[in-house]
Amino acid sequence: MRIALKSMAAFLALRGGTAAFTATRSFGVRSLVRAPTARFMSSDSGPMPHDDDKMPFYALGVNLARQVGGQTSFNTLLEDEELDLLLEGFSDSMKGTSIQSDQVVLATYGPALNKILQDRTERIVDRVKADGEKFIENFLDCNDDAVKTDSGMVYCEMTEGDGKQPDTSNTVEVHYHGTLTDGTVFDSSVDRGQTISFPLSGVIKGWQEGLAMMKEGGKATLVIPSDLAYGDAGSPGGIPPGATLKFEVELFKVS
Repeated sequence: MRIALKSMAAFLALRGGTAAFTATRSFGVRSLVRAPTARFMSSDSGPMPHDDDKMPFYALGVNLARQVGGQTSFNTLLEDEELDLLLEGFSDSMKGTSIQSDQVVLATYGPALNKILQDRTERIVDRVKADGEKFIENFLDCNDDAVKTDSGMVYCEMTEGDGKQPDTSNTVEVHYHGTLTDGTVFDSSVDRGQTISFPLSGVIKGWQEGLAMMKEGGKATLVIPSDLAYGDAGSPGGIPPGATLKFEVELFKVS
């Protein structure tokens, strides 16, 4: 279950006239690329774009792209031509072939870049929030047992529990399956095949409210608007800024 939030504002901030894309800490070689988990590995993963002797360096590029993309979804913020310019700037800087120094480029155009990304992000967030509101309306229309609480969260009981009811002082053991409003799965203990336990006080507000309405042995669907989830920042790893989230939650134990 994701708990920490990372604000895009930190990524877009300017420091000393230089855009904050400059690395602020060094990485040891051993920690630069994380090995994939077993569920993403396969003995028959299909063809690769290069020979085995070249693929480690290609993998480095993939890793850098994932690190940057985990903070800002450039593929949704930039047009294809703009992405090409991004890659050109990256290549020129890495190879040292630019006709202008990196510091001058960043000091001159960093503020304009930040404003472009900020404006586009705000427009996307507004659209995502509007889509979430429509999803909640449709969900309520299609589920007679669903109730919308004063906070805006939607609770729909699937199986009634008969055990202990938690509050934020408790630790809970659950199974959950989390999706975006378009059905994209962003996190699922069900898919991993292992329940998870955590203090209820340490998760998003929508979970705190929704789980407090359940009892041990129960199962429910929670539809959580962004202000009770990850807000305008979203969460790296699949939750866009402003996203409304849908969870199917089964409560096993309260302690």
